[in-house]
Amino acid sequence: MTVTRPVMLVEAGLELGEGPRWLGDRFVIVDILDGVLYEVPGGPGEPLRPLLRTSGEPLGAVAPIEGRPGHWLAAVGDGIAVLDGDGAADWLARPEAGKNGRCRMNDGAVDPSGRFWAGSMAYDGTPGAGSLYRVDVDGTVVAALTGLTIPNGPAFSPDGATLYLADSARSVINAYPLDIDTGALGAPEPLIQLDDGSPDGMTVDDEGFVWTAVWGGSRVLRVSPDGTIERTIHLPCRQPSSVAIGGPHGTQLLVTSARHGLDTPTPADGAIWTCDAEVTAPPTRTAVLRREPQLPQK
Repeated sequence: MTVTRPVMLVEAGLELGEGPRWLGDRFVIVDILDGVLYEVPGGPGEPLRPLLRTSGEPLGAVAPIEGRPGHWLAAVGDGIAVLDGDGAADWLARPEAGKNGRCRMNDGAVDPSGRFWAGSMAYDGTPGAGSLYRVDVDGTVVAALTGLTIPNGPAFSPDGATLYLADSARSVINAYPLDIDTGALGAPEPLIQLDDGSPDGMTVDDEGFVWTAVWGGSRVLRVSPDGTIERTIHLPCRQPSSVAIGGPHGTQLLVTSARHGLDTPTPADGAIWTCDAEVTAPPTRTAVLRREPQLPQK
């Protein structure tokens, strides 16, 4: 089935929109390179509302934290930190520090056990410079995968037994067996390899299908667990960047996009798009962090 009726929700002018999340009553997104977390308006024509700004560092992804309203576990700058509403950072680890500013954190998500996973990449896309980090509930940050180029996602099957991860520069989404108890990953199997565009941010719906934005491909795909493309949603923007499913009725698809790297961006590039996904998805998961907060740093 092909659906071609997305509408522009916000002409946002995002440099690198990413990380959409439905938080039960609202969507939030990040503009990675500008380091801003935004609340998305409920209707067209309304502006984005800034929720926090970092102190000039890229903001790859955020997750709400169990028992700590107003705080976010974030892939930010060169590491992982807890951010408060003013953008002050309580750093858990800065694994990309010491690389002469060549690398930054990118996309991330929480698994069904409350662990936060986030990728890193080189600003110039150097092959193999990226990693995937796992944040355990005690605050320990572990390098789960290395040798990646531009990791995006991850996303998790409804039962938590599979982690899906795109390596966008290689145009592939891999499926990794995930040990729910330990967070250990097994050997990957390719889910899908694209010839036109690169898989980017993703989510998984309640039926176990993977939804992925296709950067450079002007579309969103719904992919079955066996790798079959079940649905294609065409978009006017050139660089769809990520997806989320939620909204008041649970079936609203939200798509972010980016104008980064385009010589002549149009209003469609960097806008936020929406349509009916016709399926629900698991609620946005809350990160579990059993670590005493430290003195925040700007």
